[in-house]
Amino acid sequence: QGGGYGYPQPGATQAPPGPGGAQGGGYGYPQPGATQAPPGPGGFPQQPQAPQGPTTWTATIGPDREYFMAMMQRSGPEAAGLNLPAYSPEQQRTLTGNQLTIGRRRHSTGDTPDIDLSVPPEDPGVSHQHAVLVQQPDGTWAVVDQNSTNGTTVNGSEEPIQPFVPVPLQDGDRVHVGAWTTITIRRG
Repeated sequence: QGGGYGYPQPGATQAPPGPGGAQGGGYGYPQPGATQAPPGPGGFPQQPQAPQGPTTWTATIGPDREYFMAMMQRSGPEAAGLNLPAYSPEQQRTLTGNQLTIGRRRHSTGDTPDIDLSVPPEDPGVSHQHAVLVQQPDGTWAVVDQNSTNGTTVNGSEEPIQPFVPVPLQDGDRVHVGAWTTITIRRG
């Protein structure tokens, strides 16, 4: 009966794995990294805030080292004696009314601007009537240079703004006056 009657064919004992063998590694487990879903683009879309009466604008006034260094590089020898004050507390002002004057108090007449930069440490580069912040019809603010001696610049520009021409300001804009003073306008 020629060798192999009743014997299985060679290799037949290695039956293919049953359906249980298909569970190979990770059945019921998420794919690697699936739990770290990428965050959406900033969560919920920003809804525009409903206007709640007039918007409040504030000004933060203080010394600005970057502006001072840039101003020194543009200035002649008369600026060599200037030093940035080591300590000068920032002033916060809420912008109210139709306009705010920026300058230095005149001791002779007692005229005091709304933003008085004669308080120590006095910024010697600020004119007595240096600039004005003017409220625009839409509630935003603009800065107007009052033909000051040393000019007014905005956002680090090297070119002073034109005297008596309103320059509209946006949230976060920086108005530079004098030797080191920067007035940062924020919409609250």
